[in-house]
Amino acid sequence: MPNILLTRIDNRLIHGQVATQWTSFIGANLLLVANDEVAGNKLRQGMMDMAAPSGVATRYFTLQKTIDIIGRASANQKIFIICENPQDVLTLVKGGVPIQKLNIGNMHMSEGKRQVGTSVAVGDEDVEAFKELKNLGVTLEIQRVPTTAKEDINKLF
Repeated sequence: MPNILLTRIDNRLIHGQVATQWTSFIGANLLLVANDEVAGNKLRQGMMDMAAPSGVATRYFTLQKTIDIIGRASANQKIFIICENPQDVLTLVKGGVPIQKLNIGNMHMSEGKRQVGTSVAVGDEDVEAFKELKNLGVTLEIQRVPTTAKEDINKLF
């Protein structure tokens, strides 16, 4: 079973908060971005590699590749999975990736979404995905950075 320390939704993927605060807080040595678009975008990967802490590996996999190979991860890989949205996390969970806890960190406001947390805006599709993840036994928490209080997840619904 892969050693997944945390899965986070952050539409910025790897950036300052993820790289400096979350990675050291959970003790991850591998940042795995599961995102179909980024998996094929070397420019975005290079930008994120620059933000990643030194000594921490980065991988950029499609959702399907993550599903296919996560089970072969070495026990000494302390994995931090970062996804862009709840639909991608739901795809991973339905595909058999053993995600037990989901940190909801950053979901920007855009058309058709409503602000429900300090840095979380959701649309109807997001709400449905969160409901399904909860029903599948995934613990949901809204927390921007490790030093701030967790927000009430009922705001999502």
